[in-house]
Amino acid sequence: MALVVQKYGGTSVGTIERIHLVADRVAHTQQEGNQVVVVLSAMSGETDRLIKLAHEVTTVPDERELDMLLSTGERITIALLSMELRGRGVNARSFTGRQVGIITDSAHTKARIARVTADRIKEALKQGVLPVVAGFQGINEQSDVTTLGRGGSDLSAVALAAALKADRCIIFTDVDGVYTADPNIVPAARRIDKIAYEEMLEMASLGAKVLQTRSVEFAAKFNVPVEVNSSFKAGRGTLVTKEDADMESAAISGVTGDRNQAKITVVGVPDKPGIAARIFGPVAQAHINVDMIIQNMSQAALTDLSFTVPRADLKKAVPIIQSVANDIEAESVSVTEAIAKVSLIGVGMRSHSGVAAKMFEVLSREGINIMMISTSEIKISCVIDEKYLELAMRSLHSAFDLDQTRS
Repeated sequence: MALVVQKYGGTSVGTIERIHLVADRVAHTQQEGNQVVVVLSAMSGETDRLIKLAHEVTTVPDERELDMLLSTGERITIALLSMELRGRGVNARSFTGRQVGIITDSAHTKARIARVTADRIKEALKQGVLPVVAGFQGINEQSDVTTLGRGGSDLSAVALAAALKADRCIIFTDVDGVYTADPNIVPAARRIDKIAYEEMLEMASLGAKVLQTRSVEFAAKFNVPVEVNSSFKAGRGTLVTKEDADMESAAISGVTGDRNQAKITVVGVPDKPGIAARIFGPVAQAHINVDMIIQNMSQAALTDLSFTVPRADLKKAVPIIQSVANDIEAESVSVTEAIAKVSLIGVGMRSHSGVAAKMFEVLSREGINIMMISTSEIKISCVIDEKYLELAMRSLHSAFDLDQTRS
């Protein structure tokens, strides 16, 4: 008997008809002799609806109260699916994040999991109960409701799979796996059969929306194999697992594009020790992730410092940076929103040379200017004008023959 954790995203439970289909799959998996734990997202569009309501009440909603509001979306779906399953004779029972012991820190709206007790889930499984768990949520040490950020139900599923030592963790979504690029942008994109945790982590963090970044981090840390599959059609998906030798045969595994970027430049920064810490310390305290950072050469003891942040955090970041700029007597702060990040990812970069040079050549040939560059062992990212993102992705995908590799 295998223990299987199945997670269903918002589109998978977006209507009552689709909840019926999820119930079919869950019941069938149990009938095959497996123990099943189900993790659900809110219905598609529900979280956005709740956020809109909050902003109709106040321009800047209190984040503790926002978490309380947003956590209701998943409660609806877990109750509906449990009712559906019980109507079929399946002994299902719904549980909130609090009830299954998902304990987080207190960073409301993007809390990080500290530990998962899962005691009630373990007891339910012993009693033959099929647990249906609300994803995306937990509680902090003060018993306040917290949420895990966009895509947080993926993290809930992987964390529960790790705590329960599940045999499989399957993320059912509206796509049938991880692709070499977004098929909506690059028609030649192909599904990848198997991808390393490192590659998937880079792809998720650089714009691929198949899995939440932190869920991949968690899976890698606790060695939880994760399968990404479609809720709507049968067939194989993509296995996210440990790296093996075959994965290095191709230099590049995928191309990603991310429009959720904004660039902030602090102009005329005094060039002396400790200034960078004074700029980025308050940003970190506000739980805003900084990605690329570029500092120009010093002239007349002044320098310009540019960095990127998620566009969604821009309204929160700019006042903080403006305040710091005033304190350090910088000249000004400028913001550029119409940028995007295009990236190449692949563990094969470790053993293949010339990837960066080829990428720059391709972008140059298309007349695309590079504003910022960031690299790691397995990825190269370039910030470009947003209007060129799709052209850049298609050109790079073709140049690196991704329509014929690891498909």
